[in-house]
Amino acid sequence: MISSRFSKLLSWSYLIALYGFIFLPVAVLVLFSFQDGRLPVPPFNGATLKWYGEVFSDSRLMSALTNSLMVAIGSATVACVLGFCAAYGLARFVLPASRLQRGLLIAPMTVSYLIIALGLLTTFNWLGVSLSLWTVGIGHVVINLPLCFAIIYASMGDHQKNIERAARDLGAAEWQVMTQVSAPMLMPSILAAFFLSVTFSWDEFIIAFLLSRFDVTLPVEIWSMLRSGLNPKTNAVGSVVFLVSVALLLILELIVFRRTAKK
Repeated sequence: MISSRFSKLLSWSYLIALYGFIFLPVAVLVLFSFQDGRLPVPPFNGATLKWYGEVFSDSRLMSALTNSLMVAIGSATVACVLGFCAAYGLARFVLPASRLQRGLLIAPMTVSYLIIALGLLTTFNWLGVSLSLWTVGIGHVVINLPLCFAIIYASMGDHQKNIERAARDLGAAEWQVMTQVSAPMLMPSILAAFFLSVTFSWDEFIIAFLLSRFDVTLPVEIWSMLRSGLNPKTNAVGSVVFLVSVALLLILELIVFRRTAKK
């Protein structure tokens, strides 16, 4: 009985410590974004929304937020389209060195973002391409494409081949099979890949920092603000970034839940 109670106490202590380690920094960040004072440090002097008002009235922050949304949505869309095309080709056709091609497509997932960013920066300089949001978007496509490919490829089962074969027998062209038969069946996986890509791109810093110049994304702008020290305004910006990421993950969970419920 004693050992059972001790085991239960140990388990609960471990869970509390684990979740505290994960969520306590976020809770502190959000709490002190409401601090009615100049510094986001204890003691808590009372709640105010003025820092959120300053965030949404700051033209530089709003421009950076818009840039982040454009880059995240644009790069995720391109990565999903390319990932779907690559997955469809490798899953449905006999291509030379298909195993090698799959490995090469997934390989960037094992490479540091810093190495990818430096490689792209060197390539853009060699080609004479000016740094902009376009180059940031290309960098995010590079890091998100392997994720999109892996998610979509893993969802392409044999049962879909029979439906695709039936569509071909009924006279559908290959592009019709791909866009009107395969894509709708794979839509939950495509949407999951899309929202995960948006989440990763939304708060990515290293590639956005090295591949941008004048137009910057929100993480780069936050880093610029932190150079002058902490204040509740930076906490408010961080809370906005966190809430957007949580919203995207909740949407992803709803998609996965609906897909599981249908099965």
